[in-house]
Amino acid sequence: MNILRAALIGLAVVVVSPLAIAQEPPTTLEDILEIVQRQQAEIDALRKELDEARNGIVATNAKVAETEERIEATGDVVESLAAADTQPRKTSIGGYGELHYSQIDAESGDSDEIDFHRFVLFFGHEFTDRVRFFSEFELEHSLAGEGKPGEVELEQAYVEFALRDNLFAKTGLFLLPVGILNETHEPPTFYGVERNDVESIILPSTWWEAGAGMRGNLAGGLSWDAALHSGLAIPTNGSSAFRVRSGRQKVAEAMASDLAATFRLKYTGVPGLELAASYQYQSDPSQVPGDGLDSGQLLTAHAIYQYERFGLRALYGAWDFDGAAIEAADADSQSGWYVEPSFRISDQWGVYARYEDLDAARQQDRFSQSEFGLNYWPTDGVVLKVDFRSREFDVPALSASDFDAVDLGFGYNF
Repeated sequence: MNILRAALIGLAVVVVSPLAIAQEPPTTLEDILEIVQRQQAEIDALRKELDEARNGIVATNAKVAETEERIEATGDVVESLAAADTQPRKTSIGGYGELHYSQIDAESGDSDEIDFHRFVLFFGHEFTDRVRFFSEFELEHSLAGEGKPGEVELEQAYVEFALRDNLFAKTGLFLLPVGILNETHEPPTFYGVERNDVESIILPSTWWEAGAGMRGNLAGGLSWDAALHSGLAIPTNGSSAFRVRSGRQKVAEAMASDLAATFRLKYTGVPGLELAASYQYQSDPSQVPGDGLDSGQLLTAHAIYQYERFGLRALYGAWDFDGAAIEAADADSQSGWYVEPSFRISDQWGVYARYEDLDAARQQDRFSQSEFGLNYWPTDGVVLKVDFRSREFDVPALSASDFDAVDLGFGYNF
């Protein structure tokens, strides 16, 4: 537009000026000088407009070039993001922990104890959309080391592969698919300060092994898990003889001459309902041939039902061991069960009651216990708990150890 304007002005000067001269011819030298000066001023003005026009064109070209460079750079970023979407590289961190205070009142003596029971960190990573890593690192009882009560433990470290839709495989160190709490045990997810005793003594939660496993989903809400993994090393003598929980090797230079296998079938086809059963076979639960503990089988079954604010959990677990030594000790059959109704008063408050009964290897692990309590969730992932317990031992010699207890707890997960 500026160039066209300059050309028109120039044409006007060329045409009009001679006409003006022709109409009023100069008569003196001063008139001629005035005309020349006037035309020079007009020429200077035209030159200035032409220069501004040229500068505008150059600036516009530079702006266009800069814009093209930005568009090209943006395209490169978009392409890189698209490539990243096809191969995600995501690392996640989480964790949970719980603090317990217990006041126990028994005929044999009272005891008060406070303990930061668990501090756990999760680390996960997605190598691709089909290959993922999971891990769980735990410090128990706040302080570990020689003569200290705590332990530093690696509870999970495995890689899972998505073979196809609804079919997955994994290898490494993982939690076994048994019971309710073994795989999901973050404090805000269950009632009671302490975990129930059945899933501590009969099912030695938290229970992890090393090996390989597969899982899949079937039609109608059915799913399955199967794993071949390291086995227990249950002691056959001493104060913990034939105690299942004492047989956890925790994959720490674990004996592996005899492996174990676990299979679970789960049904979640009805909203709010979960039914599951698991079976495990231990080819030699002591890892020592000829010691009187030859083989073992574990059967578990549980139900979880949530209808509006009402909830119910129930679990049964039983071991059947073979071997002359364990049969002579009357520990070849070990079992336990519990039932736990609950009610959510609101989104933040919930109450529960639990009754459990155990018959395990040691005399102190043969008892019944009644319990009720309250959970308060101030926000998602944080819980405050209080409960009251009353335990009665089945063995008359331990009747003085019957106790009543009050427990306070705090827990979190993220």
